[in-house]
Amino acid sequence: MKRLEDKILAEGLALSETILKVDSFINHQVDPILMYEIGQDFADHFKNSGITKVLTIESSGIAPAVFTAMALNVPMIILKKQTSKILKDHILQTNITSFTKGTSYELTLSKDYVSDADTVLIIDDFLANGEAAMGAIRLAEAAGAKIAGVGILIEKAFQNGRQRIISAGYHVYSQARVSKLGKDIIEFTDAD
Repeated sequence: MKRLEDKILAEGLALSETILKVDSFINHQVDPILMYEIGQDFADHFKNSGITKVLTIESSGIAPAVFTAMALNVPMIILKKQTSKILKDHILQTNITSFTKGTSYELTLSKDYVSDADTVLIIDDFLANGEAAMGAIRLAEAAGAKIAGVGILIEKAFQNGRQRIISAGYHVYSQARVSKLGKDIIEFTDAD
């Protein structure tokens, strides 16, 4: 998605060979016009997939997932990273290790909102090693749902996340595929 790539080049900060900071428009401050366009693009790409729900992981995936769900006219489900005192019954959990933060957490889905009647689209902000996306897939499948695919805003194409998801049998659509990062270096490869 050219508009997203242009925004990354204009405002993104490559802090190292693996870290791209995009907090000015995706995950601290949010550009709602860009999120609207991102949602429209995901909806257009997956429009014939029979999607009944959009799933995302709190918190950076929420904005693009909301706009995607709105464009598809389906509910959006947030997979929780924090243990809730309210969500005690009817939950599914899986352990995730965050590449960026170097920490592990329990990803949680309420079984009240996803079932075997659903076909879900998973939306996330970054794809590096595929751990978060695979965790979301595990939870959706444990609830009985079918997976329409995984939509990613920014893929680090030099890491193994895409191959991991594809090897597991799922479609990945990335709007911006970063081929190289380095101090003040951001290069792209063709998006899907």
